[in-house]
Amino acid sequence: MKRESMRMLLVGAGAVGEGILKVLKKRDPRAQWLTFVLVADFDGSRAEALIRTLEQFPVALDQPHLKTSIYQAVQVDARCGKDLIALIRQYGITFVMDAASPFVSNFIFDAALAGGADYASMGTWSVPKAHPALGYGFAGSYEEPMTQYNFDQHQTWQKAGHMACICLGIDPGVVNVFAKYAAEYLFDELWEVHVKDGGNLCPPLASKPHIQFGFNVWTVLDEVMNPNAEWIRDKGFLMEEAFAGREIFQMPEPFGQNTLVKVEHEEVVTMPRYLSSYGLRRASFKIALDESLINALEVLDSLGLRSLEPVLVNGVSVVPRDVVAACAPQPRDIGPETTGGMCVGVHCIGQKNGKRREYFLYQPFDNQQSLKDWGLQAVVAQTGFGAALAIELMGRGIWREAGVFSPEYFPSLPYLKLMEEAGLEYKIAELPLSSSSHQKETS
Repeated sequence: MKRESMRMLLVGAGAVGEGILKVLKKRDPRAQWLTFVLVADFDGSRAEALIRTLEQFPVALDQPHLKTSIYQAVQVDARCGKDLIALIRQYGITFVMDAASPFVSNFIFDAALAGGADYASMGTWSVPKAHPALGYGFAGSYEEPMTQYNFDQHQTWQKAGHMACICLGIDPGVVNVFAKYAAEYLFDELWEVHVKDGGNLCPPLASKPHIQFGFNVWTVLDEVMNPNAEWIRDKGFLMEEAFAGREIFQMPEPFGQNTLVKVEHEEVVTMPRYLSSYGLRRASFKIALDESLINALEVLDSLGLRSLEPVLVNGVSVVPRDVVAACAPQPRDIGPETTGGMCVGVHCIGQKNGKRREYFLYQPFDNQQSLKDWGLQAVVAQTGFGAALAIELMGRGIWREAGVFSPEYFPSLPYLKLMEEAGLEYKIAELPLSSSSHQKETS
């Protein structure tokens, strides 16, 4: 079923939200399918500032933008479901894009359904136990595991005739599509999928100690320090403490060797859900983290500064994590003096024509080019670009089915063709067996 038009509520006017809307403006400058965007944020002035930025953002010369703005700003507290539902109904919203902090994602997810709109997010909320047991199984480590809240409501969304697509972005998001493509076209059996998030970003004065949050500070504090998971078909989910599974992985040139560690990430849940039928036996997620950031996170955790419980400071109640998030270097602080870029992909292992094969499917994103093209640093622009293309597939009715899904559910080719059309480069490198060095590469 194709919609005539999409009327979007974007919740969260941060850098990724900006990236999403800039890509969508370039993709649909005449508002042929995206006809209205209500930009909502806890800070109304930030939503207004984003709209001013969007209205000044140029599109290609052969694609004149609309003289009348399709954007409108509003202030809202995403924790208040009634207010979100009221906005959905007041503005005739058909689609809600969740680009807010993870701790409000469940509120937005519920409000979208109650208001009669479709929904998408870049990630999900999870609640670890105060004293995780670790070992096998989420039950010993989490009160609410990632994605569970969403997938548990699949039938409810299905009966209501609405669609939710969680985990859009680069990872999760684009890498999920890569894994599905590998399962569909590169292998007869896909045995293992290992997400690798790295690159060669080099900030100024890199020889000196520095702390750099490439993404939302709240998100980093959660997914890095929470118990991480790896899925093993015969054993289930292996839960380990922060920074487990350290390995050196050879990225394609120019990215070089990356030291990677496990962090909590949704791909290890969504890929088994949709790719087990292709023979999947194992799924993991690892990311390159700077040693200074690792040290800082360990100190913050040991001091209790990740806590959500308010504490009194000179008679004033403050949430420790809010203080950290306000004081920490922000993603927007990664400027043009930072060289290099991001390399995010999936290392896939399987069988083709009776022979073991290995591939690395990846998306490279240069920081200085990103700042030139989008006015945003590479980490957030890459995420926003990935989400925007999935939104386009939903808005144009190409991804369309009632229920709760993640990108692996859908055929991969429409998304990859859209990447090529939109200029989001991707590459496929075949690896020599039992080695991480790359041999031949194709675009």
